[in-house]
Amino acid sequence: MGALHALAIVALLPRFWSLPALASFLVLYWVTACLGVTVGYHRLLSHRSFRVPHWLERFFATCGALSCQHGPIDWVGLHRHHHKFSDTDVDHHSSLKGFWWSHMGWMFETVPAMAAVPRLTGDLARDPYYRWLNNWFLLLQLPLAGLLFWIGTVTGAGGWALVLWGIPLRLVVVYHCTWLVNSATHCWGKVSHDSGDQSRNNVWVAALTFGEGWHNNHHAFPHSARHGFGRQLDLTWQHIRLMRRLGLARQVRLPAIAARPSLRA
Repeated sequence: MGALHALAIVALLPRFWSLPALASFLVLYWVTACLGVTVGYHRLLSHRSFRVPHWLERFFATCGALSCQHGPIDWVGLHRHHHKFSDTDVDHHSSLKGFWWSHMGWMFETVPAMAAVPRLTGDLARDPYYRWLNNWFLLLQLPLAGLLFWIGTVTGAGGWALVLWGIPLRLVVVYHCTWLVNSATHCWGKVSHDSGDQSRNNVWVAALTFGEGWHNNHHAFPHSARHGFGRQLDLTWQHIRLMRRLGLARQVRLPAIAARPSLRA
């Protein structure tokens, strides 16, 4: 973790700045944070708020693995455990233990919740590809680094520039933006629904995380494919909505409040 943060700072040195490097960061931020974590790991695999063909589900899981936030089985198991025990002593990143703990402190400890992962992820553990991803997700950064270095070299943009912006800098930003959902949205924001915990709707976290910041809505309606209601911008929902129009997403789950005709757009 320390090495990644150090390399992210190195990436910001003027010698590594270029528009192609920025492009690699932005494209991979979208691929991993949006397609991977929010569409794939969270709304699709954790909550089964919609269904897609198995090949597409595996694609989203692979994008999630590229975020280096555990493999799909561990990520989903811990998230399902969080929803069962949100903001209680059993919750492994309970906001009641403070901002630092819920943001990232819990990851430096052995949390008992890991023991519950096999019990909560039987649907994923049956897939040999998900078991492989869960064990070897870190290795995916190697071919990605090779691809970025090759592109940077042949285009003259600088191989190391694309690697530094596309991997350590991107990972650090994805990490902290994702972790803000565990920390900031359990500390600051508006409570619109009685969810039984400290979750809140936070507009700036929603902007950084493609709609995940509407966290009080999510904890009140955890199986909804849409988190932002009314005028609340939810870019992840727009991706799901597009897939539904293309015939790729089916069984899209919405609670009554989000299924009103005025909110279907």
